Amino acid sequence: MALLSFVDVKPAGPVKAAVIWLHGLGDSGHGFAPIVPELRLPADAGIRFLFPHAPEQPVTINGGMRMRSWYDIKTMDLAHRADETGVRQSAAAVQKLLDKLIADGLSSEQIVLAGFSQGGVIALHLLSRLPYKLAGVMALSTYMCAPEKLASEASAINKATPVFFGHGSQDPMVPMAAGQQAFHALKSAGFNVSWHDYRMEHSVCAQEVADISSFLQRRLMQVKDD
Repeated sequence: MALLSFVDVKPAGPVKAAVIWLHGLGDSGHGFAPIVPELRLPADAGIRFLFPHAPEQPVTINGGMRMRSWYDIKTMDLAHRADETGVRQSAAAVQKLLDKLIADGLSSEQIVLAGFSQGGVIALHLLSRLPYKLAGVMALSTYMCAPEKLASEASAINKATPVFFGHGSQDPMVPMAAGQQAFHALKSAGFNVSWHDYRMEHSVCAQEVADISSFLQRRLMQVKDD
C-alpha cells in the first residue's frame, strides 16, 4: 500500500507535534489547509499539519461519478451509509501515515487525528482500534461506521484520549442526531468524549475554529502535564 499523498503545512520552527486532518466526500487535502492560520496557534507551537488526499473512486449515490472519497456511499440511510470494507481500507492507509510519523521520530502522544464528515468516520474507526495512544481525536460533523462492533473490536489504549465532537445543529447532510449517536456509543464504551454543537450547517464556523484551537493547544502543547 502506497503512502497517502498529502498537503504538508509545516511550522516555522522545529516540529514538536502533528495533526493529521482528513477531509470529507469530494474534497481534497487542500480543502482544510487554509484553516491553519485561522487557528491562531502560538508561534512556538511547533505543530505540523498533514492533510491527506483520499483516493479517487466511484461513489454510488453520485451516480457512480469518480471523486475523492474515503469509502463508497451506497445509501443515505445512516445505518448503512459507510461502506465498511472501504472504511477499513482507508483506516489502514491513514494508520500507515501515522506509523510513518512515529517512525520519523514523533511520539504517538504528540499526534492528533482529525476528520470532517467522511474523514471523521475514519478518525473514529481508528480511535478505538489503534495499537498506540494518541494525543487526541477531533470528530467534526460526522458519524460512526458499525457502532455495533465497537464492543467486540475496541482496544482500551485510547479510552482516556480526549475526543472532541463538533457538529452543526442545522446540518442537512449528517444530522446532529447521527453525531450524537456516535458520541453516546463511545461514551457508553468508556471513551473520553466531549460534545460541542454550533448553529451551522455541514461546515465549520468561527466559534468551532476557536474551540478546535483551544483543544489542540491543550493536547499538543501540554501533553506532558496530563
